[in-house]
Amino acid sequence: MLARSARARGSVIPILILVACSWLLVLHTHIQRDWFPFAKEPPVEVVVASLSTEDTAWVHRYLPGWARSVYVVDDPSARLTVPQNKGREAMVYLTHLIANYDTLAETTVFIHASRFAWHNDDPDYDSLPALRRLNLDYVRDSGYVNLRCVQVLGCPVEIRPHADAASAWERSIGAAAGSGSGSGVSRPLTAKEIYKQAFEELMPGVEVPQRVGVSCCSQFAVSREAVLSRPREDYIRWRDWLLETPLEDDLSGRVFEYMWHMIFGKEAVFCPSASECYCKLFGLCDLQCEEMQCEGRYILPKYSNLPEGWPRLGYSGEERNFTGPL
Repeated sequence: MLARSARARGSVIPILILVACSWLLVLHTHIQRDWFPFAKEPPVEVVVASLSTEDTAWVHRYLPGWARSVYVVDDPSARLTVPQNKGREAMVYLTHLIANYDTLAETTVFIHASRFAWHNDDPDYDSLPALRRLNLDYVRDSGYVNLRCVQVLGCPVEIRPHADAASAWERSIGAAAGSGSGSGVSRPLTAKEIYKQAFEELMPGVEVPQRVGVSCCSQFAVSREAVLSRPREDYIRWRDWLLETPLEDDLSGRVFEYMWHMIFGKEAVFCPSASECYCKLFGLCDLQCEEMQCEGRYILPKYSNLPEGWPRLGYSGEERNFTGPL
């Protein structure tokens, strides 16, 4: 009897070891993500670019059915971080695409950490309603969508690369100003002025467009197919450019802000009408709209910083009728 028990235990132990190894393999494959195991890759994942000082608890609290990858760019010890805190959110987005190229969600949504921000396309500047309303089927059919439908900034045309390009002399002066070695004139270059040269470096062999337009501000959703339409090597090369460029972060990040839509297959000017965008992307089909905006959806705020106490309190400390979850 004891011999049979020992043999039984001996046959069970290898099975337990095999099960444990299989589970460790699953954990290793998905260790970088915060999500319960799906039968296959998750249908939707949100990728968040954050600083260690920013509160991202809302992402976990209010998007429980989504896979969540929250990158902390200024903490090298964070579970998800970047090779170098450079290039703003572009470094996070590219790092995620490189690391997860073979295991992408059906739809990936790229956002900033702040739930409430001046550029969020919502009456309360709240990103949560847009995420909850997001029509994933439409994203997958479109390949790329901007999370801003309003065309207040970026559309119809933001950059004219050829006309706006800085001369070699202007670039040298701008470089001197940026390095602090100023020679008399010190006017920092703008993203418009360096865009053409950056485009040529990032997209060798591709004709630089005459006009570039897309709604700001580097928050968008893409399908797996749109990402995979380019080889992983492209994303690696673009991240290497971010790591190596002497441009300041605001410039290198801004270059990508006005390139993501082209990277994922859209024309250089991608400005769908506001009514079409709100209806197809968010299911808001009964709005009173003009070509560039719809009534009651977005008003450019007075300042880029929302006031203390927002969304319950306004700019003058007045009570606001905010009904969303907090």
